[in-house]
Amino acid sequence: MPSEGERVLQGPGENAGVLDLGDGQAVAFKVESHNHPSAVEPFQGAATGVGGILRDIVAMGARPIALLDGLRFAQPDHEFSRAVGGISAYGNSVGVPTVGGETVFDEAYRDNCLVNAMCLGLVPVERVVRAQATGAGQLVLLYGATTGRDGIGGASVLASQELDEGASEKRPSVQIGDPFTGKKLIEASVELVQAGLVESLQDCGAAGLASALSEMAADYGIDVHLDRVPLREEGMEPWEVMVSESQERMVAIVRPQMLEAVEVILDRWELHHSVVGEITASGELRAFWHQECVGEMPARLLTDECPRYDLALEPRPVIPAREIVGPPTPEALLQLLASPNVRSRAFVFRRYDQLVGSRTVRRPGLDAAVLRLRPSLRGLAVTLDGQGRVSSLDPFLGGALAILEAARNVACVGGEPLGFTDCLNFGNPEKPEIAWELSQTIEGMAAACHALDLPIVSGNVSLYNETNGRAIRPTPVVGAVGLVEDVRAVPKGWREGDVLLLAEASDVTLAGSEYQAWFGEEGGMPKPLDLLAETRLVSFLWRAAPLASLVHDVSEGGLAVCLAEAAIFSGSGAAVELADSQLELFGEVGGRAVVACAPDELATVQRIAADVDVPLRVLGAAGGATLLGVEIAELRAAWEGDD
Repeated sequence: MPSEGERVLQGPGENAGVLDLGDGQAVAFKVESHNHPSAVEPFQGAATGVGGILRDIVAMGARPIALLDGLRFAQPDHEFSRAVGGISAYGNSVGVPTVGGETVFDEAYRDNCLVNAMCLGLVPVERVVRAQATGAGQLVLLYGATTGRDGIGGASVLASQELDEGASEKRPSVQIGDPFTGKKLIEASVELVQAGLVESLQDCGAAGLASALSEMAADYGIDVHLDRVPLREEGMEPWEVMVSESQERMVAIVRPQMLEAVEVILDRWELHHSVVGEITASGELRAFWHQECVGEMPARLLTDECPRYDLALEPRPVIPAREIVGPPTPEALLQLLASPNVRSRAFVFRRYDQLVGSRTVRRPGLDAAVLRLRPSLRGLAVTLDGQGRVSSLDPFLGGALAILEAARNVACVGGEPLGFTDCLNFGNPEKPEIAWELSQTIEGMAAACHALDLPIVSGNVSLYNETNGRAIRPTPVVGAVGLVEDVRAVPKGWREGDVLLLAEASDVTLAGSEYQAWFGEEGGMPKPLDLLAETRLVSFLWRAAPLASLVHDVSEGGLAVCLAEAAIFSGSGAAVELADSQLELFGEVGGRAVVACAPDELATVQRIAADVDVPLRVLGAAGGATLLGVEIAELRAAWEGDD
């Protein structure tokens, strides 16, 4: 995958990627999974997933400004509600808004839900911090919460093997979150970075100190004295201290002369802290317990020189496509709007604080969120999107589409896409067909990134999402950030008399569509994407958005659902001329977007499209109380459901 570019300050290999936004500002961002813990205990699994991704951003020296979540469950049941509750409990408590994300319901995730959490934060360009040690003789300081047995085996027992009937017995491996300590940890860490008191920072996450210290020691070496770690349980053995995943802990590397000033700040924030080791020149990660060496290994064997696996690849057979017999358009549209994967997500995001921090310009609900880069009028567009159903049919296409849809969503609010982060959720890669899915997905994502000439700067891989041999769909999830030049020009909704246009790139298909899943049987092969045409579409959308009253990406449900969502969002109907065909109304995959603009802006929008070679088609005009023969009130009632 491409990971370099003129804006890239930090690519993969650190806690998060960092891009230069200009004006001395940078954005750090990353998405990670907490799937296995959430499958065992949804509330704490989701909550600690939020806590962990917040610390990853803090470890880059950045202040977190927004969260997004990607949720995939079988149905909106109690387990799902618990996961949403965990996200809201942690995010709301620490004062970081949850501004977007994605929720998908699919039987494929019944036994293995997906909880992916994304965070982004802002940091001055000159204050970006890395995790690796910078010189021998520096001190290793552990601070935050105390260490206990909660979370022991989280990475090995839960994340690195399939679940089975005994999953409930693994509940002790799920970490317990404390958002109020997490908030203190954020504030103390940001203060330490701003004061220039730390050389490096590292989140103490999966595998605890074992992972954090091996990454920090890679170029030098570390001696850690485990008996100095502040504990909250008696009788813990050295290995338990080393691999505990107790939450709200950070590791800092500090020059000896800065230690006193660091401790003053940590005492003021009432955080436990202890110097637990020192940087050496040995290249070894050595663990001591009351002066006795109880573990020793070259640090690089746990990082850059860890074993590589050569996996067998075996393509899955193509599922034949079958004819879809759907109801007439008005009925089909209403059923799709009320379906679990299209209906309003207000019942999820209304549980989140979307405005804390006073940066939110555009809330969740349509395409991407927008955050203001105060004190300027510039903004950040941010989204989190995934592909499961299409990836099941064609993983290469699913990987490419995950990148392109994220880019389109950012572009729809006027954001020029800058870069991506990804979370790859798959089953057991030791099975040849799943290894093939993973390989093909990565190739598809890379191809789309090369076409867009944009980097992936951070990410996460979640494997072994299987229970009793039943795997999830191959599910690449992609987060994107884009730069909005003026947040006052973010599209707000079409107005009476606006011209409605359709911008198109690749051919659409019913294979892998919501229409096929709802009215037929999953199967067939989606048509391939024209990556250059898709790139031109993205370029057109972010350039045209400041002149438009509304821009909306065509995704789940196809063009008919896109128009209905836009009409509900705008509070006004439209008179449009569309072919009465399943493919025209409900086809997906190929890039399309609806653009609404005032008649006096039409010529300019058409000129932008011509300049980047994107075909435009006039669909009709906004206004009235109906769309495709259905009252807007009826569309809204179907879309909002029981809300």
